[in-house]
Amino acid sequence: MSKNFLSRGHVRALNRHHKIAVAGVAALGAAAIGFSATPSGASTTTTSEAAPVARISYGTEPIEDVRGTITDQLAASGVKTELIAAKKQAAADAAAEKKAAAAAAKKKAQREREKEEAASRSGDRHWGGERGGAGERGGAGERADEPVQKSYADNLDGWIRESLDIMNERGIPGSYEGIHRNIIRESSGDPKAINLWDINAKNGIPSKGLLQVIPPTFAAYHVPGTSKNIYDPVANITAACNYAADRYGSMDNVYSAY
Repeated sequence: MSKNFLSRGHVRALNRHHKIAVAGVAALGAAAIGFSATPSGASTTTTSEAAPVARISYGTEPIEDVRGTITDQLAASGVKTELIAAKKQAAADAAAEKKAAAAAAKKKAQREREKEEAASRSGDRHWGGERGGAGERGGAGERADEPVQKSYADNLDGWIRESLDIMNERGIPGSYEGIHRNIIRESSGDPKAINLWDINAKNGIPSKGLLQVIPPTFAAYHVPGTSKNIYDPVANITAACNYAADRYGSMDNVYSAY
């Protein structure tokens, strides 16, 4: 049998780790020889104890893998940070959008409320509505259900102008000057005026109101849509002008008691 008992079929190539191990053993052997060599004049001491052999371990993971693992961890951390930032931004955008929508809804509600209030004010305007209605003047308030397009002052000027508008709708003639002139002569502009001394008063039907109309005449010439209260200024003026138009052609033609 050949002395070289390691045949080609049984020899395995030494890998990198095997080479490193062999080199380490050789280095330890050289160190041991160096320590045992002494000068010729020196005494030597021998010992049966063997020098301890340092054990060396080698890692099997390449350095590149360590760097790669750290890089992967940093990359994963960066991605996580970006995701958190993206979520925060999305939440901020959603909050801003919600706030803008709420502000828009509030403005829309305010506009709708203003429209409703304007419509309500318009619907509340009735004949004499700016004066609080005929009921506040002692009338039954028949005009309260008839809306008008204008508002009138609660004074002599307003009463005459409102009466003229009603007269125009009913085709009753008369002018501001003619009405005002006769009112001043008859009652001095007092809607509660009453005559308690003339023949009508003696007959039990005293003249009343701005144009001093007796109750039977007021009832006969009352204009629908106005109060049935003879003291109501607009109702009194309108009925008196209706009577004067029937008898004299117009209140403008009246210059004395009629």
